[in-house]
Amino acid sequence: MTGDTMRYSNLAAFVDKGRDVLAKGPIAIIMAEDPVEVESTLLHHLDIGFRAVLMLANPEIDLPASVEDKIHRIDFATHQPEAMMTAVNQLIEAAPGLWFYYGYNAEYLFHPFCESRNIRELLAFHTEERRDALLSYVIDLYADDLDKHPSAVSLEDAMLDKSGYYALGRPDPANHNHPRERQLDFFGGLRWRFEEHIPAARRKIDRIAVFRAKPGLRLRPDFTFSDEEYNTYACPWHHNITTAVVSFRTAKALKSNPGSRYDIHDFKWHNSIKFQWHSQQLMDLGLMEPGQWF
Repeated sequence: MTGDTMRYSNLAAFVDKGRDVLAKGPIAIIMAEDPVEVESTLLHHLDIGFRAVLMLANPEIDLPASVEDKIHRIDFATHQPEAMMTAVNQLIEAAPGLWFYYGYNAEYLFHPFCESRNIRELLAFHTEERRDALLSYVIDLYADDLDKHPSAVSLEDAMLDKSGYYALGRPDPANHNHPRERQLDFFGGLRWRFEEHIPAARRKIDRIAVFRAKPGLRLRPDFTFSDEEYNTYACPWHHNITTAVVSFRTAKALKSNPGSRYDIHDFKWHNSIKFQWHSQQLMDLGLMEPGQWF
């Protein structure tokens, strides 16, 4: 750690020196792959009630001054293969029992009623339901005018797809590819509409983004966990809460990758609507489930 800025030279240094931070959750892990909307991402996750927010980023990405004294800044090679899995699994080992969220810059976690109830209240309820993980749908956001916003990112003019989402049974290779119980693969958004530009393994939009660490647990490259119960959308007896990660990440990638940049002139279609930055809209669209939490 250097000075008062809570900056660490690598994840091991944070684990060593940040024991106090890892004493109590929930903790948000934000991996900043580039400088886009880093400040708004960090502020959003502070605002919804995380006790600590970690920013993992390459050394050249600056931490905005507005959050310098609130964020734990960790130098990390974010463009290494499976960078997120490497980081999350290291933190799981360091802090069993703690609740974590993981996501990228220009991604914003929403939970039911987040305008009036914070993430700690949600996780207290979810823990009472004997659940150790929360399913998130990653909902693509995109700017309404790509000439005006060539990066496809605009908080003020963000759009999302109001329909076009679907689920398929998740086959279990260990059981003759029969569908896994209470698990589904979810699809939709830009990854579905522009699937020719997305590798097949990256097309699904479900992510177990909020979870409680425990010894031996591992995050896998498809954003599921080694414990299959963590990957279920509900417990056996009723529906559980789900969350949404509204994300510019796919739009940003489609407009920056050479293979797709020149093929896409607009993300809007007849099912595009303006994003209102409110949990009620996501629940009304069926993109988030309050479960038994009224």
